[in-house]
Amino acid sequence: MQDILFNDFARQWEDTRVEMLAAFERVGASGWYVLGREVVEFERALAVYWGVNRAVGVASGLDAIEIGLRALGCEEGDRVLTTPVSAFATTLAIVKLGAVPVFAPVDRYGLVDLAACDDVLRARPEIRFFVPVHLYGHALDAEQIGELRSRFDLKIVEDCAQSIGASFGGAVCGRAGQVAATSFYPTKNLGAMGDGGAILTGSEELGARCAEYRNYGQSAKYRHESIGYNSRLDELQAALLAVSLKKLPGWIERRRTIAKRYIEGIRNKAVLVPGPPPGSDSSWHLFPVLVQAEKKPAFFRWMRERGITTAEHYPKAIFDQPAMRAVAYENVPGAERARNFCHEQVSLPIHPYLTDEETARVIEAVNGWRAE
Repeated sequence: MQDILFNDFARQWEDTRVEMLAAFERVGASGWYVLGREVVEFERALAVYWGVNRAVGVASGLDAIEIGLRALGCEEGDRVLTTPVSAFATTLAIVKLGAVPVFAPVDRYGLVDLAACDDVLRARPEIRFFVPVHLYGHALDAEQIGELRSRFDLKIVEDCAQSIGASFGGAVCGRAGQVAATSFYPTKNLGAMGDGGAILTGSEELGARCAEYRNYGQSAKYRHESIGYNSRLDELQAALLAVSLKKLPGWIERRRTIAKRYIEGIRNKAVLVPGPPPGSDSSWHLFPVLVQAEKKPAFFRWMRERGITTAEHYPKAIFDQPAMRAVAYENVPGAERARNFCHEQVSLPIHPYLTDEETARVIEAVNGWRAE
């Protein structure tokens, strides 16, 4: 019996191979490999998909967050409210600017607690920046984010690296703040064959500023207005991503179908299925469940013995990472409770090429496990 992989890029390649090779040939024949027509056309298509005025392709999701914050005026010493449960890149972008992460509590779904953020911002008027993360593909409440933005005059970069295609109450994630950032790391719902990212914004001015920063700070060739970055989405990745963008709605729909089957089918009292937050139409980048921390090794072993790959996202709260010992950060009261979620979180396989039979095998394996 074939193992069930966490992601199956071989199957994805078989499905997309012809169009991908055609895109590769087109880029090769063009003789233009950096910031050319492919990037421009992909940025336009991505902006249309997202419903924003401007998309700016960059080298990674990390750079998208950092450049977005810098474009909003974030500087050394500024406090940035964010979540302790995310990929480390979210915090790394803040730290690289010399700013100070301020970690808020998370809710039962592992997402930043927006109500707690309201309390923090009332008590801490010096906090002017906010990086909420739409984690696991779940969308945060856009209306709440918008209210925080207006009430406290916040500059917001929404981390949408895991949530392309998600919405809350019909509002697409990434449009409540001034800027959104996404990643095209291969495992993402819209993944490249390498690294990449994008900045999304409704502001032409912010978009132009981010485009300048990504290219050495140039406003025109050999005219450097600022100290910028070498952070350009290359032509080849843009061409390949354009192929995948056309397939993305179908891929997300398949993820939703699998997630629905998991939610309906998993009936093991030792495995908690949080599901999506009420109001969130998740794009299901990951499917998280919770298992008591001391029993996780046995659960992983059980699934592995049945040929099923599982993972952890993320086993440590960001403030517990060794790298954080060397930088300034703050935990607001209650943030430490994120450790409980991190210690219990397990991710089940979910990707567009998971078959119905394999989905049933995962459910059967989860239901067959007995915590001892």
